[in-house]
Amino acid sequence: MNDREQIPPVDYRCGYVALVGRPNVGKSSLLNRMVGQKISITSPKPQTTHWALYGIRTEPDYQAIFVDTPGLQNRHRDSINRHLTRETRSAIAQVDVLVFMTEAMSWYAGDAQVLDMLGKTEAPIVCVINKIDRVPDRDRLLPFIQQVSAAAKFEAIIPVSALRNENIETLQATIAKLLPVAPPVYPVDQLSNRDERFFAAEFIREKLVRVLGQELPYRIAVTIERIQRQPKITKIDAVIWVEGESQKRIIVGKNGAVLKAVGEKARKDLEAMFGVRLFLRTWVKIRKNWTDNAKAMKEFGYV
Repeated sequence: MNDREQIPPVDYRCGYVALVGRPNVGKSSLLNRMVGQKISITSPKPQTTHWALYGIRTEPDYQAIFVDTPGLQNRHRDSINRHLTRETRSAIAQVDVLVFMTEAMSWYAGDAQVLDMLGKTEAPIVCVINKIDRVPDRDRLLPFIQQVSAAAKFEAIIPVSALRNENIETLQATIAKLLPVAPPVYPVDQLSNRDERFFAAEFIREKLVRVLGQELPYRIAVTIERIQRQPKITKIDAVIWVEGESQKRIIVGKNGAVLKAVGEKARKDLEAMFGVRLFLRTWVKIRKNWTDNAKAMKEFGYV
């Protein structure tokens, strides 16, 4: 039996940790930092995360299963927003520790709304104040920390920079102490609960967000039609779904330039994750009003 197969100690800790907060406070960036590898897509655009995603960190004395959730908001105007809310509420109801995230020097009504919802849970709450790298004068943080501490009962308040890896070890140690005594759930080398198809679709969607920015149509979905593994290369066929011809033109771009840029950027990330040479082909197809179609929502993974 080698070191990686040893029986964990009797006081081993393992549990689920939900990262929650209003949109765009850096939950996905923190998840990637905690796991030590990019598994969750990120962008400056709010509501980039569409699914609760597990990121698994395994140490000799604990295993923390981080759950990256969509940013909580009150708009439920369509099926996607209702899906985002369901994903987050479901994650919160099943975890052992809650990490409430806010942004340094920025407290909004959305933060208070998230805390109000968390007040109905029994799990301990750790407050993470992210993006402290944007605060040159750290003395300004103290009044903000005091303001946040008055908003709820926290086990700890920890200022961090997910981008610069600042204070992350302190956060990890704090979370580990709050996990219940239990054996690990996942193998030591597993980083997520999702498969290759999920990551391929998500990385393509991330590049769409980053390349198009505000021009990106709100209602898009990505599905993986085929993954074919060959000795020297892996081939992936993907479809980007939109609701109309004008949206398709935006994503394809002039002479296919946008779609080509998205494919090249996604391919590089996927090669780094999978550790193989990769050939990625993408198409854009129209499915009218798919967000109001239960069958399409299920097909695209939203049900």
